[in-house]
Amino acid sequence: MFDTPIANRLHIAIFGKRNAGKSSLINALTNQEISLVSDTAGTTTDPVYKAMELLPIGPVVFIDTAGLDDVGELGELRVKKTKAVMEKTDLALLVLTGDEDTKLEEEYLLELKQKSIPVVGVVNKIDEKDADVKKLEERFKISFVKVSAKDRINIDELKNAIFENAPMDFERSTIVGDVVKPKDCILLVAPQDIQAPKGRLILPQVQVIRDLLDNDAVVTIIKDSELKEALNNLSKIDLVITDSQVFKYVNETIPKDMPLTSFSILMARYKGDLKTFIEGAKAIDNLKEGDEVLIAESCTHHPLRGDIGREKLPKWLEERVKGKINIKVKAGADFEENLSKYKLIIHCGACMFNRKQMMSRIIKAKENNVPITNYGIAIAYMNGILDRVVEIFK
Repeated sequence: MFDTPIANRLHIAIFGKRNAGKSSLINALTNQEISLVSDTAGTTTDPVYKAMELLPIGPVVFIDTAGLDDVGELGELRVKKTKAVMEKTDLALLVLTGDEDTKLEEEYLLELKQKSIPVVGVVNKIDEKDADVKKLEERFKISFVKVSAKDRINIDELKNAIFENAPMDFERSTIVGDVVKPKDCILLVAPQDIQAPKGRLILPQVQVIRDLLDNDAVVTIIKDSELKEALNNLSKIDLVITDSQVFKYVNETIPKDMPLTSFSILMARYKGDLKTFIEGAKAIDNLKEGDEVLIAESCTHHPLRGDIGREKLPKWLEERVKGKINIKVKAGADFEENLSKYKLIIHCGACMFNRKQMMSRIIKAKENNVPITNYGIAIAYMNGILDRVVEIFK
């Protein structure tokens, strides 16, 4: 409750062969015994996440991964999971020892560069064997830092290298603060139905409220059942932000000249690429009976009655198409492998993802020539109000 969400932290992943000292390195960087350390190769099986404050960057999450050279049937699965971590990596630490054979590390460096991920090279275990850093830098074309994770040698130097290479634009600086002014009066419409967690608001609502407060806006939050009363009682409303599921009702209830958008659309812009999502929504017009549509969610919540991804969106799409559509729902960090069979991807707001992970999905969709949109934008498009709800961003 009191910590920065994982999705809003700079993701620093540590890659390297088995026994390169990746787990020891993450323990040294965090100054805690987070990852299990052993002389036995392949101790780390699944990615291990550790959230912490790394000054002067701020909130980060370190990801310890399995060895790039893991072997056997299980080893192949571990390497697959390690490669999947790249999709959410903002900064990579590529860990080597003094070994001469670096072919595998060079292959992974190429993959990281192809994904535009900045990389810091780390030569570990200098307490056992020294290495020629200049030679490595000539070969890899990246900077290296020599450390001993076990003896905590040069760890501060590595932290400085992380700070110098960390992308400062790994997330947008604000969710909505760039389109509101200080003292603007913002009305938030947040239905508290069966899908809402008991005793608290959902994450996008909380994040939008905090962002508005940080930008000195005046915030009022209501349920949709109190909207008409709020309109009568509030003398000034500069913007209405609603849950996308009640877009139709809110759009018909508020004055036509009152600016309107939704939490989902704000998250689409914050986490992904608004222009791509708007273009993707137009593919709804091309859907026909029997087409396959992928509905993707970032979290693995237990679906309840009236679930937006499993009930409402499929129902609205089929009403529009006037026929049955083959809907597949994919939840969690694992994305669908074969996207080419889909005519459209509709993604949730991705509040549980960092921006790198959401952008990786957008890029993958584009590579497969599959249009991709977002819950809020798709709902607005089907209700004929998309132009209105994105007007504030023009």
